[in-house]
Amino acid sequence: MKWPFEAGISFKEPELGQAEPCSRRELPLNPILRRKEQTRAMTLVERYIFKTVTAAFLAICLALTAVIWVTQALRELDLITGQGQSLLVFLVFNLLSLPTLLAIVAPIALFAATLSTLNKLNGDSELIVMSASGVAPLRLALPFLFLSLLVAALAAWLSISVIPESFRVLRDLISHVRADVITKVAQEGRFTVLDSGITFHFREKKGDALEGVFMEDARDPDKPSVYLAERGHTVAMGDTSFLILESGYVQRGQGVGKDPAMVTFDRYALDLSQLAQDAEQTIYKPRERSTADLLTDSTNDAYAQLTAGRFRAELHDRFSAPLFPLACMMIAFAALGTARTTRQGRGKAMGVAIVAIVVLRIAIFGISSLIVRSPWAVPLAYVVPLLVAAGSAVIAFRSSAFTSFARRHGTGLDRSYKVAAAS
Repeated sequence: MKWPFEAGISFKEPELGQAEPCSRRELPLNPILRRKEQTRAMTLVERYIFKTVTAAFLAICLALTAVIWVTQALRELDLITGQGQSLLVFLVFNLLSLPTLLAIVAPIALFAATLSTLNKLNGDSELIVMSASGVAPLRLALPFLFLSLLVAALAAWLSISVIPESFRVLRDLISHVRADVITKVAQEGRFTVLDSGITFHFREKKGDALEGVFMEDARDPDKPSVYLAERGHTVAMGDTSFLILESGYVQRGQGVGKDPAMVTFDRYALDLSQLAQDAEQTIYKPRERSTADLLTDSTNDAYAQLTAGRFRAELHDRFSAPLFPLACMMIAFAALGTARTTRQGRGKAMGVAIVAIVVLRIAIFGISSLIVRSPWAVPLAYVVPLLVAAGSAVIAFRSSAFTSFARRHGTGLDRSYKVAAAS
């Protein structure tokens, strides 16, 4: 066998305008490589969308939380100006309200971030390009769904664990502030009135001693107590503060129609922690109890038996809280998840989505009230958000599914149309 150049065969390059005897055909791309390229492209698109919506969510969430928190903090300045507490107590008092505030703001921030991101993609024609490139709406929704799952997990953690503990600590802090107000707030010649029914007054202050002390305990209107003493001073023992009264008397009411009893003393120690309302036996409300306490048997708890409906509503509010962020995201995606031209006004769709969120939030509040009165309403706390999310998904993917079906069967439909026209 001889090579072509050995056999004297010469190859001539074709002249300009002359076709080659055989054209070179490109080999088709390996299906596996093509699938990898498509997967890589889709992953880049998903990462881009996820970064965009996450940045919008964090910005909106931080902005709303900061504005509302500062507004609430300004309302609590009375802790420093009127109740003589330190800056640390003021900060702790306001920081304890952050978990509740974040649980309220996070779903709304997710809804706003989804709307703003989809509106940006529509406005820059990126959504139209993605749709024309074959990016399915379901894959487009994956970054939003992933972020909504993260927000739902955050809402579950806050509502089930963090918020009840913050309310419990806040309740104890309020009791401490009430008990500590006499030692730090009372001023010479002024009557200091606590919301628990305590009135305190002293004539003047000499060093650490209070001269001419007067205190009225009217927490029980039928049996008020009045303390009068020539002098007094406070003593701290551990976490408890005592007011030591000297050379005075106490007048205790015995009930309606009975003469009060009067007792004189040379030295009398009054526990200031008892001045807090419900100090003898602190009864925590449903929102101040842990989820484990709400799940345990409460047959021996008289307060839980009297308010069983509130305990039931609080428990299911915590468990159903993660469903609201999912519904918020799906409503926003149903409104702007499909490619729209500038002629198709997106303002109307955004307005409908906002109204839907407001209606859903009102419905959740109404369901919580129904659960207090009747146990049959418990399933509604889970069914309503899930139905809203499912309905929004149907609206978002219905048109895209029809378009995908038409593309897939477009050749057959066109052929059938031509045969029908010819006949």
